[in-house]
Formats: sequence, C-alpha cells, structure tokens
Amino acid sequence: MGGSNAKMDVYQRNATGWHPVAVGIPAFIGAAGMAPETHDGQMKTPMGVFTLDFAFGTAPNPGGGLPYVQVGPNHWWDGDMKSPTYNTMQVCEKSQCPFNTDPASGTENLDIPQYVHAVVMGVNKARIPGNGGAFFLHATDGGPTAGCVAIDDAKLVEIMRWLQPGALIAISK
Repeated sequence: MGGSNAKMDVYQRNATGWHPVAVGIPAFIGAAGMAPETHDGQMKTPMGVFTLDFAFGTAPNPGGGLPYVQVGPNHWWDGDMKSPTYNTMQVCEKSQCPFNTDPASGTENLDIPQYVHAVVMGVNKARIPGNGGAFFLHATDGGPTAGCVAIDDAKLVEIMRWLQPGALIAISK
C-alpha cells in the first residue's frame, strides 16, 4: 500500500459512542506507504491499533494528560537490534551509550526539528528485534517519514493537549 500522503481523523469516545473532533488533517506516513506488519528499515507505517503511551519533544511540555519528556542531545531511541534496550528511549552521552548510536543501526537521536513535539506509538511493545521500532506521531517536515505519522506541529500540540492515558491510534486504509 504505497503513497505517503494521508489524512488523519481524530475521534473521542463518550457514553453515546465515538464523535469526530477533527477530520481530514493532512498527514504524511512512511515513504513506502503502509503495511499490516513492519520490520526495521522497511520505510512503512504499521497498520493496526496502537496505544499512545507518552509524549516527548525538544520544546517544553505543551500540556495534556500524557507523561512528557523534554529531550535534548543525550536522548536516543535505541534501534540497535542487538541491544537489550531495543525500541526504548535512552539517555546517555553518545560516547557512553551501551548501544550502537550509528543511524545505520536504526538508533535515532531525538534532538531533531521533527521531534519538537511527538507522541510514542505503542508498536512492537514486546521489543522483538527486527519487528520495527521508533514509531511516533510527530511534527512534519513536509515530506514522507521512515514509518511514523507526521502532521502540522500546531495541530499536533492541539491534539496532545487533550490526549489522556488510554488513548489509541488506529492506522488503516
């Protein structure tokens, strides 16, 4: 399922069911589109329903109900498939990290403009090496992603402000 342009709809559930909050939000997904299953290096956005566990960003916490980590140059998302902390956020100086920090390993430094604000998608929570990691809802740079979902930062902040624990993201055609 190719193509990296997408639309995002946001719904909130109450006692009477699901209600749209925002529809048709322009979004970018993986450069190679979507897939029912993902693997490291595939450049596809995973399809399915995933938890939104916590948020992070280089900017201060914009508010909202999810835990938030303000990141800097020593914050990493471990993509090293040989590491026991694969597919988790880690904090260490580059020279002291116990995992491979080379971008070719899949590890990402989180101190980048697209991560001014981001929400972690609970993809591969079992942290099985090779089954993909570092999937986020984050600010767009105007182009396709490596597998994340990217939207305008102002809209992302608006969404982050009302997200609560238990929030989900559903990705489908």
